[in-house]
Amino acid sequence: MKLILKENIEHLGHIGDFVKVAPGYARNYLIPKGLAVEATEKNAKSLEHVKRQMAYKKDKALESARILAVKLSETPIDLLHKAGEEGKLFGSVTNMEIAAFLKEKGFDIDRKAIQVAEPIKQVGAYDVLVKIHPEVVASLKVTVAAA
Repeated sequence: MKLILKENIEHLGHIGDFVKVAPGYARNYLIPKGLAVEATEKNAKSLEHVKRQMAYKKDKALESARILAVKLSETPIDLLHKAGEEGKLFGSVTNMEIAAFLKEKGFDIDRKAIQVAEPIKQVGAYDVLVKIHPEVVASLKVTVAAA
């Protein structure tokens, strides 16, 4: 029996694949669970329509992520921390602090998306990466000064 997969199924195929399976497997498992539909002309056309819609939404999300990355990279981040005489901070700058600073500036970035390579424990300028989208990473310029 020929089917069109609606979900990724291990050892069988990916979404949108045309597969040939045993009739019992199709009738008793794949179709009732909504994992596949029968491969008819109508179902193939509707699948193509859904694929086009998903591609359009993906492109829009990617474009907005790129615009956000440009805005973030242009935003200077200046943080004040208590520091000793040699510029060593009491504590360290965390991704939570950077996320709070960005929230004040109007950017809603999850703290888990902010990737601090190693703990910031000295006064100075640092580059911090923000993973906005699986394909888009922004670089922030963080400047830490003694208070």
